[in-house]
Amino acid sequence: MPKTKFCQGISDISDSYDAFIIDQWGVLHNGEKAYEGVIECLRELKGRNKYIIILSNSGKRAEENKVRLQELGIGPSLYDEIVTSGEITWQGLQEQNDGFFTNIGKKCFLMSRGGDTSIVDGLDIELVSKIEDAEFLLISGSDAPQKTMVDYYEPILRMAIRKRLKAICANPDSQALIGESYVLGPGMIARRYEDFGGVVHYIGKPHKPIYQHCIRLLQTKQIYPGDTVMLGDTMAHDILGAASVNIDTCLVKSGLHFGTFKNCKTPNEVDRALNVLVLQYNNVRPTYLVNRINWGKALPDRKHKKRKTG
Repeated sequence: MPKTKFCQGISDISDSYDAFIIDQWGVLHNGEKAYEGVIECLRELKGRNKYIIILSNSGKRAEENKVRLQELGIGPSLYDEIVTSGEITWQGLQEQNDGFFTNIGKKCFLMSRGGDTSIVDGLDIELVSKIEDAEFLLISGSDAPQKTMVDYYEPILRMAIRKRLKAICANPDSQALIGESYVLGPGMIARRYEDFGGVVHYIGKPHKPIYQHCIRLLQTKQIYPGDTVMLGDTMAHDILGAASVNIDTCLVKSGLHFGTFKNCKTPNEVDRALNVLVLQYNNVRPTYLVNRINWGKALPDRKHKKRKTG
């Protein structure tokens, strides 16, 4: 198995790929602000005509993520597409004619963050306030830490089991990043439902359908998996998911796995810490490792750069 290459920044690998699939939370921003160097890095990639897909397990639709990114200073000129599990879920519920979505029902009990209903807005779906009245369960977010698994979610899940409801998890993340803290993610609620014997269909990373959707978008631009790299901060979702469809990967150290690397002072220590992660995740090794998303080289002073003429 080839060793992971340690990079100073994305400039180290930019010439090797035509497309970059980039995770959102924990890589571009923390939900409150964009990380230092991110905007400049995206600008450099776009200046080199790289095709950029922002890929997120967000339970919200693509347009809402576009608005959020704009508020954080990441405007639409800095990327080409936003793909979210929430958007794919919305499309599936609208059609209800493909795979797990086929005839799943019209009465939905929704678990989301802060009462957000955007994942079903505009659909012929009735939201019910009691799980007893539901035809299916939709999990797109959690209200942790205010609502806990034991006190709030488990009683609802047990009732859903008694009704033999199928569940759709529109965000498989086991942890959600809120500011600088990680809290219970919707993926953990879905897995608890499976523990009780429930049937769950996951939309989003690391499951292949969302990556295959990205591949189809890229192929319209004559870009293929071998021309593409995934930048993400989680082994479980970003690295394993992209590797499963033969896309190279770059793990960002400053995200979810920050604790694994924080005490490493030498390259050898970083390598040992990475090896521990690789063993935990099916011996899948990221192609590259970077501290955070930044360009990594001194940028030219564009203000004084003369434009060529003639």
